[in-house]
Amino acid sequence: MTTSTRTPAGELSATAARHLLLNMTPNGSLGPGGEDVFVVRRGEGPYVEDADGRRYIDGLSGLYCCQLGYSYGPEFAEAADKQLRELCFSPLWSGSAHRTGIELAERLSRLAPVDIEHTFFSGGGAEAVETAWKIARRYHALRGEAGRTKAISRRGAYHGLTVGALSFTDDPGLREPYGPGAIETRFVSNTNRFGLAPEFVDDETFTSRLLAELEAAILAEGPETVAMLIAEPVQNRGGCITPPEGYWQGLRVLADRYGFLLVADEVITAFGRLGEWFGGDRYGARPDIVTVAKGITAGYAPMGATLVSNRVTEVINRPGAVLNHGYTFAGHPLSAAIALRSLEIMERDRILDNVRGLQDRLADRMTSLTDLPIVGDVRGAGFFYACELVGDLDGGGFSDTARADLIVDLIPRRLREAGLLARVYNRAAPLVQIAPPLISDRALLDRIAEVVADTLDEAAARL
Repeated sequence: MTTSTRTPAGELSATAARHLLLNMTPNGSLGPGGEDVFVVRRGEGPYVEDADGRRYIDGLSGLYCCQLGYSYGPEFAEAADKQLRELCFSPLWSGSAHRTGIELAERLSRLAPVDIEHTFFSGGGAEAVETAWKIARRYHALRGEAGRTKAISRRGAYHGLTVGALSFTDDPGLREPYGPGAIETRFVSNTNRFGLAPEFVDDETFTSRLLAELEAAILAEGPETVAMLIAEPVQNRGGCITPPEGYWQGLRVLADRYGFLLVADEVITAFGRLGEWFGGDRYGARPDIVTVAKGITAGYAPMGATLVSNRVTEVINRPGAVLNHGYTFAGHPLSAAIALRSLEIMERDRILDNVRGLQDRLADRMTSLTDLPIVGDVRGAGFFYACELVGDLDGGGFSDTARADLIVDLIPRRLREAGLLARVYNRAAPLVQIAPPLISDRALLDRIAEVVADTLDEAAARL
């Protein structure tokens, strides 16, 4: 008999390569002779451990989900046990509901932006976006404007990978393998001003330019054909892109002027990521529909939701109108119980106050990274930041060799070796992004910034 010399992580990695198809992964490169699967075994506080017991700062909150870190398991287990002993499942379907789903919908109505009082539950963010589209189409059809069949999104945006949500996602590498988009979508500029002319540093000038471009796009498409505009308060893809002052107020004006619905995709930015229950509140957003997921349960269970304003529900809830849309597990009692407990913990432990109290410190530490020659820009808000990297070519780009050596290999490897899980983008603009758990203290945020600085300093020396 031979004795295996593989570590626990190695054994699990090999099993994963044989049987598991990972999201957004070249799965054929995994396994013998290829790359190992990074296997996470447990978590505690803001840290996770791999299957070999090595500890890492979770600098991305899982995938922007784990607002509370990993130490609240006993409280969530208690909430889950109570719910499962009472009711394991009942659908929100055909006039039927359950207590936990009702309580969560009511709770969300008290936290949501002004005039938003109804919730349609789903299983995750992409489903929440699909729901927003269907509600928008139903709203316009019931008002006698069935010709509103187009959407407007922003360049570089990511809104999910289901067929409908993918239509609003501006990434050819994600869209083209599946053919033409299901929904006709016009893409307009996002709010990234890095690399633009100096005059666009001024918020008023930049906002005016963006809104003028948007209005021209609406008129070119035909205002009577546009059903909705979807945008994130801070756009994730492209690197934590914040809006200029007045931008969201301008979106509201144009939505009212031309009759389309304004959708805030808050799948990442809701539930404290930007220091507010809803990130749009930080920028004066007044959307008709809000999509959420991820932080609603702090990662302890899957859930998404589409929050809908009174002006929309007054139409889609007309006597005799039917919302022919649904998901079997939407508002699952277990997920709803977890979400309620998460909101309770966030209030009790003053999680938003922690973000508000430390966000300036994190901003200062991250902004200081612009002193490094490899960092072209740092942007973000709350506990959500990205560094856009510049390289060895005129104009700030990277040669193929430098991109392979630094963005693909050295930077992600060094971050992990230093005990930090962060996101390193190798699509469109090269970026390093962090989104730490909202329980993080000053020392941990400082450590994250130090690891990023040391890693990028080494990378800069190799250019």
